[in-house]
Order: sequence, then structure tokens, then C-alpha cells
Amino acid sequence: MTAVVIRRATAADIPIITSLMEDARSWLDSRGSDQWQYTPRVDRIEAAIAAQNTWIAEDGGRPVATITIDRSADPEFWESADQPEEALYVHRLVVARAAAGQDLGSALLDWASRRAASAGLRWQRLDAWATNSDLHRYYQTRGWTHLRTIRLPHRGSGALFQRPAGDQTGVGPRICG
Repeated sequence: MTAVVIRRATAADIPIITSLMEDARSWLDSRGSDQWQYTPRVDRIEAAIAAQNTWIAEDGGRPVATITIDRSADPEFWESADQPEEALYVHRLVVARAAAGQDLGSALLDWASRRAASAGLRWQRLDAWATNSDLHRYYQTRGWTHLRTIRLPHRGSGALFQRPAGDQTGVGPRICG
């Protein structure tokens, strides 16, 4: 994988996105993680696609990842003191298992970080599954700062991370598009 083409997702991509999420869920389950152990929320995927916030990454025309980025701070996690309007938020970043180990996730986060910077934003942010310490380490080794973990009885996510907009790890394939 030398270069990956990224394009906006369309409604026709919903089965691709849900399949990527289902595969990730199965893999996480096999590792003992409770992350994403629910059916993908198609209504949220549809809404993000309609808002043109969801992207598909392809290698040789084959979908290998998806990412959603937007300016919508989850009010259960991001407080007014966080200045939520100064950030781009990453949601549903999923890399196909067949493309794992090539730092595609890092490259997509770098791509999103460049978009945040070009929009004049200060931060790139995300909320990660609260109990997935491997994922937390992944983000921290890529320049993300853990701000806090919020535990809500009705949510599994809640580990809040950010890094300055424009920050790059410089690893993984080149993202084109």
C-alpha cells in the first residue's frame, strides 16, 4: 500500500461501512474487548453521509477504511470550558483487518488533522472506548493527549483525547483525494 485514495461516502457505501464495523467488532470480541459489541447505528451513518462528513479510503479501488469527521462535539463529553467549537471531531475510524499493520489509521488521522488546520481550528479530538487501553496507547503514541475519561452508565465510550490541529505522525500510506 503506497497511496490510498479517499473519497466522500455515499448512501451506496452504507453496507461497506457496516461491514467494516462488523469485522472490527468481531476482531475486538476475539481479543476480549467489549468495544462496539452492538449493531452499527445505520441512522447515524446515514446522517453523517447526508452531511458529507463520512469518507471511504480505497486501495486499488478496494475499500480499506472509513472515517467520519465533523464539528459536532458530543455534549455528554465536551464541556464549554473545552471550547468545543475550536475542534474537528473524529468518529467511526475503522480500518479493514486486511489493511491492518500498515499505519493506515495514523495516515487517516493525519489527513483529518490537516483538514482541521486548514479550517482554522485549534484541535483534533475524539472519544475512545473507555475500557480499550490498547486503543488509548495507540492514540498516545501518535501524539494525542488523554484529557479525561467520563464514565456514563449508558455509554461505553468516554476516554477523551485531543491533539493540535495540523500535527502529523508522518507514518502510513499517502492519502490522496
